[in-house]
Amino acid sequence: MLKIKLVNIDTDEVIAERVDGAYTFWSRFKGLMLTESMPENGALHITPCTAIHTFFMKFSIDIIYLNKEKEIVGIEEDLEPGKIGKKFMNVKSVIELSAGTIRNTPTVVGQKVDLVD
Repeated sequence: MLKIKLVNIDTDEVIAERVDGAYTFWSRFKGLMLTESMPENGALHITPCTAIHTFFMKFSIDIIYLNKEKEIVGIEEDLEPGKIGKKFMNVKSVIELSAGTIRNTPTVVGQKVDLVD
């Protein structure tokens, strides 16, 4: 099994060491619902996806909203359970991260990211 990392292309920094993918209808539907926690240094890439919610989740998350070129078009930090995420233009996929990940990295809107093995 490949170990996929989320890398900020502009800063060459690894944002998450282990990224799981939600690429089927059911895996996108389930997302992180009913899971106990986000694995340390983990993330979930959901595509296609234009918006998220945290209903039926047990923990807060950070979210990176990406366009089709994997450019960051929006960031949301510490979204608590039971909330609806913000709407951003041109979103094609999202990366859900442990709360606090964005704060601890130099990740900002306008940068590009990539998923690499």
